[in-house]
Parts: sequence; C-alpha cells; structure tokens
Amino acid sequence: MKVRVLFFASLRERLGCSEVVRTLEAGATTGSLVERLREEFPDLDGAGRFAIAVNSDYTDGGQALADGDEVALIPPVSGGQDRATGGPEKRPETERR
Repeated sequence: MKVRVLFFASLRERLGCSEVVRTLEAGATTGSLVERLREEFPDLDGAGRFAIAVNSDYTDGGQALADGDEVALIPPVSGGQDRATGGPEKRPETERR
C-alpha cells in the first residue's frame, strides 16, 4: 500500500522536504511508519515530540494505515503575535486558564 506523508513547520525545515510517498506492507501502523521514517531521516530523532494525523484526524502510534492514507507529522506550535503591536498575543482574562 502507498501512503503520503506530510511534514509541517520545523519538521519540514529539519528534513528538507514537505512530503514523501512510501510503500508499506499490509498491517502497517502509524508507529511502524514513524520508525521507518526515523531510520530514513536521522534528523527526525532530534526533532522532539510531534503529533500524528491520518486523513486530518489526530491519532496515536497504533492507528492502522490503509492504501491512499495521508499521514501528517505536526510539531507543537507555541506563542503567537499580536498583529497590532508585534508582541505576544494577549487574550481576554476569561480565556486565560
């Protein structure tokens, strides 16, 4: 089966590509795919944590994959910038919890 793997943000920059297509054996999971990608892209080991989504739904390492699936590796994002000041985004007091 073939799956399309998308790398976002810092992962894309670290690995030097935004997507790859990989042929996997039947029964492959997101976990086995990530293991294979770590072998293929050693820089992935130093990338820290990242979320996994299959066909736009977040999942874990046990998700079974099917032919044609789209798997996204998404690093955490932080911060934000206030458009008016260029400084940290400020949220109303009721949203800070």
